[in-house]
Amino acid sequence: MLLSAALAAALFGVAWSLGGGVHWLPLLGFLIAAATVAVLLLRHWSAPLLGHANALTLGRLALVALLLLPLARPELTKGAAGWVIFGLALVTLALDGLDGPLARRSGLAGPWGARFDMEVDAVFALLLALVAWRSGAAGAWVLLLGGMRYLFVLATFALPWLAAPLPQRFRRKLICVVQIGALLLLLAPIVVPPVSLWIALIALALLAWSFAVDVIWLARRR
Repeated sequence: MLLSAALAAALFGVAWSLGGGVHWLPLLGFLIAAATVAVLLLRHWSAPLLGHANALTLGRLALVALLLLPLARPELTKGAAGWVIFGLALVTLALDGLDGPLARRSGLAGPWGARFDMEVDAVFALLLALVAWRSGAAGAWVLLLGGMRYLFVLATFALPWLAAPLPQRFRRKLICVVQIGALLLLLAPIVVPPVSLWIALIALALLAWSFAVDVIWLARRR
């Protein structure tokens, strides 16, 4: 609770500094997400404490919520403010590689923490895609690059066999890094069309291929 309050205060201050005034959207987004995490944690988390890894993931969630600011005000993706937002998004991506080792070192690694991390990554990708679209780095089709996982989840309601467990594959992790990395590049103020369009198209093609491989594997085993 204290950690969430501290992160919310820091988020409010950063949003104020970047936007030149009071901006409630990032704060509200983080508080809603943090409250949802708290409810799920109380219901499903069996460990005696949150742990450094989940605390780090919660911090990443606060950084992800900051993207709601350029989403509402896409002009902030230009100039000095744009570079600050790009830098913070880069830090968010870099921190993604730390929570797993921290969880294993503390003995708190488990499915709940892994799912928490995965959902933060998914929201991060979606918000990056939305900002890329709003800033003009790419057309509305770039939302597929950030939202394909959500489309896949929706498809499982119509085709339940898609919800079957998938084997671990390094390919999936690698494409995820490419996906987030490409979306992150679209935030850089110097990356503009047509370069930004090609970056997004190549990443989208790789992501679509990865999903297609998994769908074919599931279809053959239903």
